[in-house]
Amino acid sequence: MSQTATDKTILVGKNLILGYRKGKVSNVVAQEISFCLEKGKLTCLLGPNGVGKSTLLKAIMGHNKPIGGTLVFAGKKLEEYSPKMLAKKIAVVLTDKVSTGNLTVAQLVALGRIPHTGWMGSLSETDRIKVEQAIESTHIGYLHDRRLSELSDGQLQKVMIARALAQDGEVLILDEPTAHLDLINRFEIMQLLRSIAIDQNKAILVVTHDLEIAIETADQFWIMQCGFPLTAGVPEDLILDGRINLLLPTDKLIFDSLSGKVQASNSFKYSTITGPEDWVKWVKTALRKNDIDSGNYISIELPSAIEKIKLISKNGEECIDGIGTLVEKLKSMKSGSSH
Repeated sequence: MSQTATDKTILVGKNLILGYRKGKVSNVVAQEISFCLEKGKLTCLLGPNGVGKSTLLKAIMGHNKPIGGTLVFAGKKLEEYSPKMLAKKIAVVLTDKVSTGNLTVAQLVALGRIPHTGWMGSLSETDRIKVEQAIESTHIGYLHDRRLSELSDGQLQKVMIARALAQDGEVLILDEPTAHLDLINRFEIMQLLRSIAIDQNKAILVVTHDLEIAIETADQFWIMQCGFPLTAGVPEDLILDGRINLLLPTDKLIFDSLSGKVQASNSFKYSTITGPEDWVKWVKTALRKNDIDSGNYISIELPSAIEKIKLISKNGEECIDGIGTLVEKLKSMKSGSSH
């Protein structure tokens, strides 16, 4: 399903053929790539490795011209922009480790103004204001004069985002910004990017493999898969109509729309499991993970408070402490019935 351009659209890709030219020979990586990137929204680009996500980013950044199709930025063909002008319009944060030397946080963020000042230029008052605004937007004021070598990975990633914001472009592109971060920092970075997109009316495009966090934070998904057109849509729509499963090229996995998680696609049968919704959900997860189906028990009654789990099986009724003990009991029963 193709996107329709709106008054928020800043970048349009139409029927792109992506790849590399070597002489007269073209090596096509992806084709039928069409999209609309909108300001004020966080868009996540997802897909397996090798489908052309990095090639698409290079095309958008003006580093690798598409073999075919058109890219239009703010109503003008992308190829008509000079590299210097694009650097003022599009800011990029890549996954490469930064050689920080002995710079402070403020000094690195100030490097984001180079497209405006040149390498040898000094910062004007306007430049300094942009730098301080970027630091404030990313909530790293307390790190202002700290050396980059003293920062954690999560802090350093926020500094890199601040540097990109200091460029003051309309588009911000990030290649796997949460790849090396722990769970809390992954959420913090993605929530930060979402708030920046909304509060500063930026078009933010993030390449990520972190599906769960992307669902929680993104306004739009672009899904790339080998040999197929780009699929774009609101994450919740893609989940409900099943297109989210384009991310899972094997029939052994499926995205479960109720739990919001990827799981084995085998048809799994449960007997009666009653109790609070959260208990039922996690007991089912444990049973499925341990391949314990309905043939191993008659019913399970779950506690509404801190009580015992009631298991009813062919051996009678039994009260059990905790899901772990329940699983071990059922595994033991399953093993016994197989002999």
